[in-house]
Amino acid sequence: MPETLFDIPLKRADGRPATLNDYRGQVILVVNVASKCGLTVQYEALEKLYEDKRDRGFTVAAFPANDFKDQEPGSDAEIMTFCQSTYDVQFPVFSKISVRGEAKHPLYKTLTTASIPTTGDGPMRERLKGYGIETGAAGEVLWNFEKFLIDRKGSVVARFAPDVTPDDPRLLAALDEQLAKTA
Repeated sequence: MPETLFDIPLKRADGRPATLNDYRGQVILVVNVASKCGLTVQYEALEKLYEDKRDRGFTVAAFPANDFKDQEPGSDAEIMTFCQSTYDVQFPVFSKISVRGEAKHPLYKTLTTASIPTTGDGPMRERLKGYGIETGAAGEVLWNFEKFLIDRKGSVVARFAPDVTPDDPRLLAALDEQLAKTA
């Protein structure tokens, strides 16, 4: 059993094995992504955030997931082509995983059991309920583009609702606070 978030086995979208240990000492924003979602435009802001702050020890780690209304149906190769051709994504994109339910990937099992309140929770949850969409149990990932901020030591320090955009002042403040700290 992996001891930390850094030790959980992952796979990059190109099939190479990986772990978040590749980013140890950096601040990581873990995001479950989808290419056919109303929030997909967040890729643009995620890339800008990555470009603006990567020199300070920041990375975005994107995990495509098809858990919400089949909004990520493509193969890993198709997802990478979409990310690069549509948004010129330079941050790491990992192989498609499940982020909720029985097939939930161990990374997301760990992320969702961290007792961190979700900043911005409420508005999107209510909109989904208004559409008759089940929003899952407390602690579960609500939808595509939910974000987890991991500090340089590998601890979950913040969680953001899917509709909290990468340029939201609340997310930026939490990120800048972590970037100001040394490992």
